[in-house]
Amino acid sequence: MSNLKFAAIGINHGHIYGQVECLLRAGAEFTAFHAIEDDLAAEFGAKFPQAKRVADASAILEDPTIAIVVTAAIPGDRAAISISAMRHGKDVLSDKPGMISLAELDAVKAAQKETGRIYSVLYSEHFEVRSTVRAGELIAAGAIGEVVNTVGLGPHALHNGKRAPWFFDRSRYGGIICDIASHQFEQFLFFSNADEAEVISASVANRANPQTPGLQDIGDVHLKTRTTSGYIRVDWFTPKGLPTWGDGRLTIIGTEGYIELRKYIDIAGRPGQDHLFLVDGKGMQHIDCSQAELPFGRQFLADVRDRTETAMPQARCFKAMELALTAQALAERGTEWAR
Repeated sequence: MSNLKFAAIGINHGHIYGQVECLLRAGAEFTAFHAIEDDLAAEFGAKFPQAKRVADASAILEDPTIAIVVTAAIPGDRAAISISAMRHGKDVLSDKPGMISLAELDAVKAAQKETGRIYSVLYSEHFEVRSTVRAGELIAAGAIGEVVNTVGLGPHALHNGKRAPWFFDRSRYGGIICDIASHQFEQFLFFSNADEAEVISASVANRANPQTPGLQDIGDVHLKTRTTSGYIRVDWFTPKGLPTWGDGRLTIIGTEGYIELRKYIDIAGRPGQDHLFLVDGKGMQHIDCSQAELPFGRQFLADVRDRTETAMPQARCFKAMELALTAQALAERGTEWAR
């Protein structure tokens, strides 16, 4: 079977590089991209010279040889791009967040149902992190018994001088819970093996960046399913002394043990990333996950070919964003951001 072809519309977030690499590793062919920003396009085009830059997105949407559209546009533009792509017969792989409002979520869900296309979000802190993938395998094999609680922490580095203006505009990036924490919502559903969950409480604030009042620099959420509970915290307070963009962590508590992931760095410890710590009835162990397989890309391409849902169930893709948007709205209730 010939390689599936894909193209990009909107490259505003750096995650677009990971999205493209994910599909390239799986064997897809990158043919074209559309970006209105010359500076972003120059850097992106140098990295992926095989893809032709096109002046109008319609050149991609109306090309019948292109099966997949990927987007990492400004978050406020992603829903419209995804809907247009699906209505032109393309499957979609979006950066997170896939949309920034519950109304946009409803519109994307309606377009997906109407067209029968695949709409997916590359929740990279799960699908592109080897230790997270390995944790899923271990838990499926019964390593810690039944999962009862997760704690997902997503600290990020702000790097003010390197951020585009939209990044500080609540109406364009969607709020910190909608944006960053959508990763953690998907992981909570995955490790809880749940299709539904309830947001118990949520908060957001701007604690240390008054010069950019539209920025939410910290947010947290409590949530639960019928059998599990969870806590999520995301923030922009990574210190300059940390040699990476954030100390992402996930702790998964089971009835017979627990797993802790230090995804990107083991502070004052082992070098590298993808550290998994397993504690069970036999003792404690560190598992190096740096060589673990990342199956999402090949599974996604198989889903495009076979019209299946092996990479991620469509329902979980949408539910993660529904929870993130619900928590965002709850956190902003009665604040200036809700107006």
